[in-house]
Amino acid sequence: MLGPFRNRWWIVAAGVLGMTVGQGPITIFTLGVFLKPVSDELGINRGTFSSAIGLLTVSAALVTPFVGRLVDRFGVRVVLLPMILLFALATMALSLLQSSLLLFYFLFALQGALSASQTPTAYVKTISAWFDRTRGLALGIAQTGVGLGVALVPQLAALLIAGHGWRTAYLGLGGAILALALLPVALFLREPPVAARGGAASAGPGMPLAAAWRLASFWLLNACFFLAVTAINGTLAHAVALLIDRGIPLQVATGAMSLAGIAVIAGRLIAGFCLDRMHGRYIALASFCCPIIGIALLASATQPAPLLAGTALCGLGVGAEVDLMAYFIGRYFGMRAYGTIYGLFFAVFTIGTGLGPYVMGLAFDRYHAYGAALALFEAALVVACGLALRLGPYRYPVRELGLHEAARLVAEDVAPRN
Repeated sequence: MLGPFRNRWWIVAAGVLGMTVGQGPITIFTLGVFLKPVSDELGINRGTFSSAIGLLTVSAALVTPFVGRLVDRFGVRVVLLPMILLFALATMALSLLQSSLLLFYFLFALQGALSASQTPTAYVKTISAWFDRTRGLALGIAQTGVGLGVALVPQLAALLIAGHGWRTAYLGLGGAILALALLPVALFLREPPVAARGGAASAGPGMPLAAAWRLASFWLLNACFFLAVTAINGTLAHAVALLIDRGIPLQVATGAMSLAGIAVIAGRLIAGFCLDRMHGRYIALASFCCPIIGIALLASATQPAPLLAGTALCGLGVGAEVDLMAYFIGRYFGMRAYGTIYGLFFAVFTIGTGLGPYVMGLAFDRYHAYGAALALFEAALVVACGLALRLGPYRYPVRELGLHEAARLVAEDVAPRN
């Protein structure tokens, strides 16, 4: 099954490593590190560079649902191995950037499209198929890889740029993808035995996308996560500037983002642990209340301590949110079309990730302050809390089944439950 590494927690370890060099850490959070050296050498202004990152994000959002569909149909390894290789090569190809805007936009759009393989989609689907009773904890541990990547990958890029230049740094990031994603996927990532015998789509009972699409829970969850990520990520994207505007020194303000990164990891572990012990709607309520309090502190406080606390509370919220999305999809829609459904959710999530910072910037440009955007974000999170409380019981709760009974139920589950 897994060769000498038979314990299924090796699959979680592969998820941690793979998501450390995932889409966010590699493509988005290195932006600030590459922005100045690339712009200075190529004579491309920062607005153009930022618009290329926007194109990258749109490309990833468009392709992610299709990657999820391919994983559902053909299995995780068949899809991930070639796509991770291509993503690494596309990242290395950025070392060839020139002053040509056509080449600039093409290479970033290509990297964005191939980065869809390194969203959590395939990893969380595989982990959800292997784990039932401890699924929340397993997902929480695996997705700490994103937090680790946010903390470590920009530092790696900065070191490579300082020592060898930005072109070599892009080559180094591509090598990191090969080492931390391609190799662990090749060694450890597998569907469980039931899926291996019955095809990728039979990793567990569940409904097709067409059935999920008609359920109120599908739209409730999408609205919840879209509102929450727009509010929380929008706030965090401008947190350093907001703190500096309040008279906080630059070093303390940037330290606040490190604190938020730690809070993201903590939020994922806490949410994962709690999801195995109580219904997720209560975890969602708590995770949305944290940034409500955090944004209120950021909107009103002037002293460093409450401002740092507010930033950390936003980090807790966004950390828990990603765990909740992965867990809810399995419990409400099952495993049959998990990759497709998660891909769609993550595409909406990605749009919210880009929309929030834009709203914050727009508010500041118009009012020379962030108050209006923060008030709007508070309202969005209150609505998200109300939507979360409307979620009903799980359609696919934890099962205590042996392998043979599980296989029988999989064979019988050819249509969505009434």
